[in-house]
Amino acid sequence: MTENEILGYALKQFAGIGEESFALSQPYWQKRNYGKGEFYNEYKNVCKHLGFILDGVFRTYYVNDAAAEEKNVFFFSRNQIVVSYKSFVTQTPCNYYTQSMTDSTILYIHINHLTELYQESHEWERFGRLVAETAFNIAMTKAEGFMFLTPEQRYLELVESHPDIFNSVPLYHIASYLGIQGPSLSRIRKRMTGR
Repeated sequence: MTENEILGYALKQFAGIGEESFALSQPYWQKRNYGKGEFYNEYKNVCKHLGFILDGVFRTYYVNDAAAEEKNVFFFSRNQIVVSYKSFVTQTPCNYYTQSMTDSTILYIHINHLTELYQESHEWERFGRLVAETAFNIAMTKAEGFMFLTPEQRYLELVESHPDIFNSVPLYHIASYLGIQGPSLSRIRKRMTGR
């Protein structure tokens, strides 16, 4: 499959975007390569693009000034959308950094073009609603995970959402995302492989 076919298939699966509606968007999608460590969006910048990841892993994090450490909030990987959701939807400055963890490739679309598509097509309007609902769901799942799940259960959810993450991301980043220390993550991984 070509990159555009992969994108078209993913959009059809996610939001029911048909061939005609996808064709409307074709002139707007652009390709971009990110080097490891390069920023997709930075703190206090307004996120103007929504990206579809062809290859690679991104993380969203904030800096805890009191502890002088980075705290990972989200991961985005292959065939997923990468965007600073709240900043993108409200067009206000972002409270986080979103950074490429590996060499990565995305196809992206500008907010203005997406807004045009919302007005031209009910399918694209549905896409916009589903992106917002997905953002809400991801944020709530993350928050509820810390309230209701054990670190081991959070680990299993991460593996299910991002099966290849351990091949791409250093363990200390994964431990930060799970809200645990590195040795705890090592113990969890040992238990899981022992099953």
